Amino acid sequence: MNTTTRTLALMAAAALVVSACGRDEDEDGEADDGAQTESVAEGPAEGTIEVWAMGAEGENLDVLGAAFTEENPDATVEVTPVPWEGAHDKIATAIAAGETPDVSLIGTTWMGEFAKTGGLDPTPEDLVNPDDFFPGPWESTVVEDTSYGVPWYVETRALYYRTDLAEQAGLEPPTSWDELKSFAQGLQEQGGAQQGIYMQPGQTGSWQTFMPFAWQNGAQLTDGDAYTIDSPETVEALEFYKSFFEEGLSQDTPLDPGALEQGFVDGTIGSFISGPWHIGLVRDVGGAEIDDKFDVVPLPGKDGGIGTSFVGGGNLAVFDASDNRDAAWKFVQFASQPETQQLWYETINDLPSVQSAWEGGPLTDDPLVAVFGEQLGETAAPPAVPTWEQVAASIDSDIEQAVRGQVEPADAVANMQQQAESIGTGL
Repeated sequence: MNTTTRTLALMAAAALVVSACGRDEDEDGEADDGAQTESVAEGPAEGTIEVWAMGAEGENLDVLGAAFTEENPDATVEVTPVPWEGAHDKIATAIAAGETPDVSLIGTTWMGEFAKTGGLDPTPEDLVNPDDFFPGPWESTVVEDTSYGVPWYVETRALYYRTDLAEQAGLEPPTSWDELKSFAQGLQEQGGAQQGIYMQPGQTGSWQTFMPFAWQNGAQLTDGDAYTIDSPETVEALEFYKSFFEEGLSQDTPLDPGALEQGFVDGTIGSFISGPWHIGLVRDVGGAEIDDKFDVVPLPGKDGGIGTSFVGGGNLAVFDASDNRDAAWKFVQFASQPETQQLWYETINDLPSVQSAWEGGPLTDDPLVAVFGEQLGETAAPPAVPTWEQVAASIDSDIEQAVRGQVEPADAVANMQQQAESIGTGL
């Protein structure tokens, strides 16, 4: 799950934790990243493991806790559910006070911030094999070449479309940018949709829909400790993104809650880009009749093939101030096993971060879900830098101004860069 923007004051408060977490510091008072990667002791886990988790994950995590204690009878897993809207501040405050739980779910866009403050314990080198995970999710745990957690569940974005409208228009699913534009036009002109495709026209999180186009075009958000948003590749991607609004294929104002699902079921919206949760939302609105009228396919790449998509989700991290470090990491390791990840999918429908968990079992039952497993092979995550939340908010604003014709794409991208440079990476 991805996080909302936090204020500069909260970022400053979180930054104060360096001296409170017991990490080694250099002469400038910064945590010595990567200094601790000691192995976890062998044998079953023992003692109490305090875990924080947000939203539905926190409400259902006792399922994994019970399975873990079956294998580790001398261990106890105590779960504290935390609302997402207050989670960032709660974690930052706990780190600053040196009173953290042992393990927490950490939103992927928070990793850079909390790792840089010294609040997270580096992932033991022999705990898991990074190659077992999809590359994009694993990279979300890495800050300045050191991993500070393990991907737990993931989400990515793919293209939903009305198969009946596509058939009526004589269209096949798009496999390139040119085909995506023609596909949206056909769904609208021959398929009868009012909007050929719904693209997010700004507001919080719109960068997650836009950035895949920039990534597919070769753009990079950072290079080392510097932002590199202002590039010809990003400008070209934003020009393409804007063209869907200029040509009337997507509206330039956000939809009200529930309107996307209802419009898709009604056939007034021919396609949209979103994550796996929309499978259930569409079925909830459309009932059994909608199942034969929609499909999901990977995002088309600029010049063909599967295009890069955004990847988010949640990581499990152990705090530097944990009172039961070894047992905490053993719980994280347990949550990373393919069988455990399949159990978690059956419990809450969170998609596994471990590639082998997709090779059999419950995730093969629904072909629409399997598409997201295919898409996860081509994903990118935002940079794991402490300031990403603030920079993302600026990008959202500039996207909105561009798609509404208030500024040219080149000027919008230049402003993204200017704002990012003024904020800095925090590295």
